[in-house]
Amino acid sequence: MKNQTYRMTMLYDFYGELLTERQKEFFDLYYNEDLSLAEIAENAGISRQGVRDVVVRAEAQMQEIEDKTGLIRRFEQMRGHLAAIEDAANEIKTINYRQYEDQRLTELADRIRTEAAALKE
Repeated sequence: MKNQTYRMTMLYDFYGELLTERQKEFFDLYYNEDLSLAEIAENAGISRQGVRDVVVRAEAQMQEIEDKTGLIRRFEQMRGHLAAIEDAANEIKTINYRQYEDQRLTELADRIRTEAAALKE
């Protein structure tokens, strides 16, 4: 994965609902709202270390779930495959336009692109 923040936000997107309300709140403030641990601690009325402990526990919990399920890893692999499928469909369409002008090939290439786009959502 690209960097720590990206990795953590991906974990949160996939597994955030499995966290406690407090973990979700602190994690969101720290990673998504870019507040410092001290700022979160001041707003919550607890120590900076207390906030850090909650965030670290949330990170560890989500990472453990990812290690067991591999959903994010498979999601990232699927994105690469979908891009390859779309590229192949575009190439089919281009070759067809230049050489064959077969309407059925155009329709099939468009359908492949449409189905790949639906899988991305």
